[in-house]
This record gives sequence, C-alpha cells and structure tokens, in this order.
Amino acid sequence: MVKPYKIPLSVLVVIYTPALDVLLLRRADATDFWQSVTGSKDRIDEDLRQTAAREVREETGIDCASGTALAGGLRDWGLENVYDIYPRWQHRYAPGVTRNTEHVFGLVVPPGTPVTLSPREHTASQWLPWREAADRCFSPSNAEAILMLPKLIGVKFAA
Repeated sequence: MVKPYKIPLSVLVVIYTPALDVLLLRRADATDFWQSVTGSKDRIDEDLRQTAAREVREETGIDCASGTALAGGLRDWGLENVYDIYPRWQHRYAPGVTRNTEHVFGLVVPPGTPVTLSPREHTASQWLPWREAADRCFSPSNAEAILMLPKLIGVKFAA
C-alpha cells in the first residue's frame, strides 16, 4: 500500500504546566532533535483543533479532545509559521511542495501528567523549565513559541 503524501498544514502544540515546565520529545528518526508535539492534518477538512488534540493523544497519550477534562486547556495561540520543509523530510510531501504552514497551540496540563510515547515517533520525553526547553529545541519556530509562553498566557516576571 502506498502511503499518502503529508498535507503541508500542521500543528505545533506546546504542552506545559502552570509552573511553565514544558514537555519535550526526542524524535525517533533524529535522536539529536527535541521538540514539542507536531503533526500534519490527516485530511484537508480536518479542523486544526482536532489535529492538535489527535497529535497530542498519538504522541503522548494525553487526551485533550473535546469533552475531556483537559479540553479547556488546549488553546489556539493565533500564531502561524510558514517555513521550508527540511530536506530530510521532503520525500513525505507531494512533488513540488517545499513549504509548510504550522499553526501553534498551547496545552496546559497538571504537574505529573503521565506521558506515554509512541515509540515509532519518539524515544524519550522530559519536562524542562521553559527557557531550558526553548534552548533544547532543534526547531527555531518551536523555540520561539516556547519563549513566548509567559506572554501568551499572561505571566509577568519581575524586572
């Protein structure tokens, strides 16, 4: 069976606790790459919020779909990144597709929320303070989203 091409519309979901610890996942296909939850739409008509909830569940086991206890913690941050697809993953997209549009979400979860990885996608997880998490990310758009976390959720720090 031929695997369909990825749709170049994706989500980035920064999962964090109220203390601003951020969950990072180590990619199975690039072990030096740490990231938040990411993934493309399965269908062109899939709602981005549904894509975000599906990807979070598939990659971490955390269920934030509509009607669950964590659903209210999933927020569309109203941010969009357009970037060139990394050459190492270009083959996953249709010929001629070179750019992806990524929509950014945040998901606040209680401390101690269990994480169950999909071994096909990730080999390890870690919770890090937000600044450390941003430094660890391989993706500039992921790091930028994490650095914006305090402002996006309204946390103020003393000067």
